[in-house]
Amino acid sequence: MSTASTAGGEPIVLAYSGGLDTSFLVPWLKETYHRPVITVTVDTGGIDAEAARTLKERAHALGAVAHHQVDARAEYFEQVLRFLIMGNVKRGQLYPLCVGAERVMQAQTIAHMARKLGTNMIAHGCTAAGNDQVRFEVAMRTLAPDLEVLAPVRDRAFKRPEELAFLESRGLPVPPFGAAYSVNRGLWGVTIGGKETLSSSGTLPDEAWVLTRDAFSRPRACETHVLAFERGRPVGLDGRALAPVALIEALESLAAPFGIGRGIHLGDTIIGTKGRVAFEAPAAEVLLTAHRELEKLVLTGRQQRIKELVAQPYGDLVHEGQLLDPVCRDIEALLVSSQARVTGTVRIALRPGNLFIEGLESPYSLMSASKGVYGEAAGEWTPQDALGFSKIVALTGVFHRRAGPAADGQPHGAGERR
Repeated sequence: MSTASTAGGEPIVLAYSGGLDTSFLVPWLKETYHRPVITVTVDTGGIDAEAARTLKERAHALGAVAHHQVDARAEYFEQVLRFLIMGNVKRGQLYPLCVGAERVMQAQTIAHMARKLGTNMIAHGCTAAGNDQVRFEVAMRTLAPDLEVLAPVRDRAFKRPEELAFLESRGLPVPPFGAAYSVNRGLWGVTIGGKETLSSSGTLPDEAWVLTRDAFSRPRACETHVLAFERGRPVGLDGRALAPVALIEALESLAAPFGIGRGIHLGDTIIGTKGRVAFEAPAAEVLLTAHRELEKLVLTGRQQRIKELVAQPYGDLVHEGQLLDPVCRDIEALLVSSQARVTGTVRIALRPGNLFIEGLESPYSLMSASKGVYGEAAGEWTPQDALGFSKIVALTGVFHRRAGPAADGQPHGAGERR
């Protein structure tokens, strides 16, 4: 790791989110290494024109000699999000990988910018206690092992109150949430960390939520919308064709006021500890739920089961910053193959805190393909066929019971409630 004594004229390229950690690093790097600092924000969602302008102004006010914003939303969808949708990926059956999944995208963009700007030194604001340090540095070492990576917040163990005091003592701008909350926002949702998530018992106050604030104190009347999918990709909303990024952003605006996709995830971190994070993922919750139900209509049971076997490990790899591992390409190939018939429309109802699938249609419906009606009438089989089938299905249990008593010596069925 370089020190201030080896400082030169080459700039330090800082992966800049505008949060407290990276805001602190702009002046700290400048003062410590005596090098110009260039901030780079990789837009993987959640940055509108006003937010982009604020980020740029704040970066310059903090002392950056230049600021660059790179729009990576479409590429983020193509490289990551479409596969999370195809796999119906949620970590711990709850958390849809709101942020973290985009770190590889950000790392490769930062590496490209460093080379373009003629420097070999980059910096990030990840801490030693979180997942992002691993995601960012695994990706960076895979993509650009020649670049030197600085991680002062982690390596010098800066605390958020210290960073806040550093900025205030110099009269420099402080992010809106200050030291109270760590907020990360992207195309797939928002994560929020604060004192309430440091233990397993706390919950966030309503004012700490970003997208879903007031969703339950000011409930809205039910709304119904129709989502369209083609080969597993979201392609339309309410009869209007939309590109994936525009569709996701539109869904976020529709579902967030209902509190859809709000939760607090407790799970295992990459470094082995347990951790909690609050999240808001309105669009992700709607798309994953709708897509899952459409798959049930058009995929066979075996297709669904096998896909589930690889989708969860894929989500784990993405979560852990291992998206560049070649096994991910193998899993993605299976996911793409599985989506050949995942085409159709899904009608959803939005109510405060509740997402309800009202119905769905597909030209590849396996339900419509049968002449039988579940629970009502036989189709391609006769009542006699059904009787014979039931007898054959029961044979395994019949043979097992006939073979002898249970392993504990008790007769089969002993101790059962009657």
